[in-house]
Amino acid sequence: MNAGWKTVSLAEFVTLNYGKALQKDERNPDGKVPVYGANGVYDWADRSLTTGPSLVIGRKGSAGEVTRVDGPFWPSDVTYFTTHDSKRIDFNFLHYTLQVLNLPKLAKGVKPGINRNDVYGLSIPLPPLEEQRRIVAILDEAFEGLDRAHAHAEANLQYARELFESKRRILLTADSDSWTTSTLNEVCVVERGSSPRPIKNFVTDSEDGVHWVKIGDTKVGSKYVTGTKEKITKKGAEKSRAVYVGDFILTNSMTYGRPYIMGVDGYIHDGWFVLRLKEEIDSDFFFHLLSSTVVQDQFERLAAGAVVKNISGDLVKKAVLSFPPIGVQTAIASELDGISYDVERIERAYTTKLQDLDDLRQSLLQKAFAGELTVREFA
Repeated sequence: MNAGWKTVSLAEFVTLNYGKALQKDERNPDGKVPVYGANGVYDWADRSLTTGPSLVIGRKGSAGEVTRVDGPFWPSDVTYFTTHDSKRIDFNFLHYTLQVLNLPKLAKGVKPGINRNDVYGLSIPLPPLEEQRRIVAILDEAFEGLDRAHAHAEANLQYARELFESKRRILLTADSDSWTTSTLNEVCVVERGSSPRPIKNFVTDSEDGVHWVKIGDTKVGSKYVTGTKEKITKKGAEKSRAVYVGDFILTNSMTYGRPYIMGVDGYIHDGWFVLRLKEEIDSDFFFHLLSSTVVQDQFERLAAGAVVKNISGDLVKKAVLSFPPIGVQTAIASELDGISYDVERIERAYTTKLQDLDDLRQSLLQKAFAGELTVREFA
């Protein structure tokens, strides 16, 4: 440890104060004061509980998440908010400190929560105040560059996705006036999963069960469900809807409303639809058509719900689709598969770059709190 640094517990210079519930009639969507929950602003009010600056720490729910607030705000009853001894620790240094300590790891319970005494029990190496400010200046400059690189990578990735979707829409609508038009119900058998999640029927031995499809088994951009993280007993699946290799599945939630092709036999619950083609349609073409904004925009219009938009089976069936001759379908699907492969390759590269940037951020934080980060190193 560097000369002048001392190992101290957080309890010596930080207080975690309890947030307070704000009644609905005290909230005002046009208010100027943000109301903070465990993972950020969720409402507005006309008065504040504290003036800030402060760090909001999730106490329940998103337990351990840290959000910086520089002005007046109202912390809700699922949060703590910090006050600190400014003669011993710089506020910006405190913010970086809590990021290094990874507070979510302290969460306990079925509904994760953090006890502030566990936070108080953590210790850190604390440099003199002037050294803290030098470290903060170095980290601020380094992180500003990392943030720019992160934003640039995110923008490039989003551009690649939008370019692909634009190309897909063009190919799927170019000659649609002369194509055959049908509703989804006319070209598919559409059935809904028939039971809720059978919690009591999970098996621990993957060899003894059957695949049970959940959202976590799918990935936006992927085409196939090739396996599931959990399986259930055959008895547990008796009241569920069976799906087979080659079937399409689609959730009723527009948040996750992308189609997937089953690469394994399995079962689905009542949050899924199974779509089984009953006409000669190229399955790869059908996948791209269902995934495209041509159809997804229709699902959005047909869905209902104020917060989470869901779509019923009767409305799903009404989506209108246009199909060219089978040979043209195959050619379009082949071209889109090629472009999709290129986008996935770009996505993997940028995902790696984003992870590298996050790793570098953590490395710099670790160096700072080990006393290994100096102005000279970054001069």
